[in-house]
Amino acid sequence: MLPAVIALLMLLSCTSGQKPAIQVILTNKGLQYGKHTGTGLVQEKLENITLPDISGEINIKIGKVHYTLSGIAVKQCDLPEPSVQFFQDATGFKTSSSGLNVALAGEWRTRFGAIHDGGSFDMVMFGVDVTSVVELGKAPDGHLSITSISCDALVGDVNIHFHGGASFIFQPFVHYFKGRIRNEIESGVTVGSSDDAQVKHTVKMFISFDVNEVLSLDLPLTDIPLIDASRLNLGLKGEFYSIRSHKEPPFKAQPFTMPEQPDYMLAVGLSDFTLNSASYGYYSDGLLQIVINDSMIPSISPIRLNTTSMGVFIPQLPKKFPGLLMSLQVYAREAPMFSFQPGAAKLSSQVDVKAFAIEPNGTQVPLFKLSVDSKFSTKLWISGGSLKGSVTMDNEMYFCVSDKLGKGWILPRMKHAQLVNSVLKMEEGFLAVSSDVEVLLTDRFN
Repeated sequence: MLPAVIALLMLLSCTSGQKPAIQVILTNKGLQYGKHTGTGLVQEKLENITLPDISGEINIKIGKVHYTLSGIAVKQCDLPEPSVQFFQDATGFKTSSSGLNVALAGEWRTRFGAIHDGGSFDMVMFGVDVTSVVELGKAPDGHLSITSISCDALVGDVNIHFHGGASFIFQPFVHYFKGRIRNEIESGVTVGSSDDAQVKHTVKMFISFDVNEVLSLDLPLTDIPLIDASRLNLGLKGEFYSIRSHKEPPFKAQPFTMPEQPDYMLAVGLSDFTLNSASYGYYSDGLLQIVINDSMIPSISPIRLNTTSMGVFIPQLPKKFPGLLMSLQVYAREAPMFSFQPGAAKLSSQVDVKAFAIEPNGTQVPLFKLSVDSKFSTKLWISGGSLKGSVTMDNEMYFCVSDKLGKGWILPRMKHAQLVNSVLKMEEGFLAVSSDVEVLLTDRFN
């Protein structure tokens, strides 16, 4: 159940002390929803598992009976919804379940001196109480680790009925078996607090992957998870790199504090560092440049990329270079930089434009150079399950970009869940998306 809750985080995962550029938060509301949804899934899984064999011997005063219970399968399970809470003492979760009733069935074999016998049995465990504590941590490679710190079980009562063989002989001695079997079950469930007894698992999560043919994204944990009474916070590196050069940008991620959002299940904070690292990856690879020629201008445009048409703006051009086609080399002088501010995102770009006249033999003659510093202001919001926005800039680019943002991008959907009631808010240095989650009941976790 707890891994299912953690999977909701790994919606969507290293250097110690590095500031996270992405923060993922699970609130108590999300934890309780995960518990409620996970209980049914766990019950389904329990009814399809086979338990380990139980072997031992018991003295029934007339001698020792050696027994083995094998092929123990869960036939029915009444699993009450447990209580789950954030547990600060272990930086993890504490789960308690009371009143669990389980019906089991299997095969029995006994040896009493030279007598060997066997058959089937039915067993019912009543009033089972289980309390467990798991600790969340950071593996050396940046994966999220889950360690079982303790698991204590108390079985209220056990009823056993033997069938087949000489079961009519052994059935009267069931009361001798019950205590021993109850102890075997309790000790089998219990995980001690010693290092040897602790069980550690690593959560499957992408800590680095290629986004496209240019960029990769690093998402390891930057530190151990942070837990208080109301939420779990995972800090992720959140840095894009050029796949070819893997150069570090000349700036660092800055710390930011996510606001409390107890009314939502999940929250994700994205620092402007993440976007700027992507911008730097393209820039360092020399990809923020383009050569524009007349063939790229829409045919309906009244302005062509040649010296005659450009003469309207620069009268000397058609006189010195009559009837020649032109090309424009447009490139970024620096990597464009994003800046999140309350209510808006800013984008600043520094672009140079070199103009050339193209001689009949293909020789390019330099004409002039323009330096253009631009600033955009973007507002973003979530509506109807899509990310939408508008851009403020009074030129052709504004209308094109704003139209695209206005149509919006559909928010990603996880395999077994989708985001609902999502809201986006921009703060100083980061944007925060808060959302509830709806598990798709028609699907099943594999």
